Amino acid sequence: MSNTSYLTVYAKSFSWAGYFLPKEKLKQCSALYDFCRVADNIADDEEGIENKLKKFTQFENDFHKKNFKNSIIKNMWDLIDEFDISLKVVHDLLLGIKSDIKEEVKLVSKKDLLIYSYRVAGTVGLMMAKILKVNKKNSLKSAIDLGIAMQLTNISRDVIEDAKNNRFYIDESFEKISSTIELAETFYENSFYSIKDIPIGFRFSILVARRVYRKIGHKILNTKNLENYQNSGKIYVSNFEKIFETFLSIFDLIKLSLKNEKYDQIQHNHNLINEEINLDERI
Repeated sequence: MSNTSYLTVYAKSFSWAGYFLPKEKLKQCSALYDFCRVADNIADDEEGIENKLKKFTQFENDFHKKNFKNSIIKNMWDLIDEFDISLKVVHDLLLGIKSDIKEEVKLVSKKDLLIYSYRVAGTVGLMMAKILKVNKKNSLKSAIDLGIAMQLTNISRDVIEDAKNNRFYIDESFEKISSTIELAETFYENSFYSIKDIPIGFRFSILVARRVYRKIGHKILNTKNLENYQNSGKIYVSNFEKIFETFLSIFDLIKLSLKNEKYDQIQHNHNLINEEINLDERI
């Protein structure tokens, strides 16, 4: 894709937040996003399952063998080495994406939903936090929370589109969609106070991304019922709304500078995930 980052093409909300990052740091975050997007694109392709599995296995092998002829893989390994990213986290990410390469995907429990959301997005939040020089264990767990929250927002927004692709992460009922957004809210809340541990020059960008993405969930709830939800098409945040949420993020920045006591009170909702995946080993 020439010199264009996948971030600017696919991730409008993240791209918006990226304007508030220093150029070099945005370049590093874009390298992470490019790696995730290339893997994701293989899973989302319209080819047959067999071909997709073959391509994905090739991509995994190229990664493990450090095939640096592939610049996406070379850039990813540069990040791993520079920011001490655990390979277990990258493996979790790839496992999550690979789990979508099936004739039908169906998650049957809250535990399945949270583990899937950790693998495909909590991992990205954790790696992004490492790139943004976050070191405290509690804050890195909160970065996982923000990734999970955003993925739950995605799942809530894309129920109809996912069903067309035989992916049933949650049931197509407004009750289930609403409860998934409410679950996301707990993870958004858990992500907030530890943003204070992000160096000041990078902090505002994450606050903006958090607010803009959270707004999608609020807009879904405002559709009120399944029929309106179905008729809304893909729900997104308009440029005007992004500007407004960016303005509100200034108040978040001030709030972070004033309050400290809630930081140590964060109760991470990781019990179900830890039954299968030891998050402490990833951090």
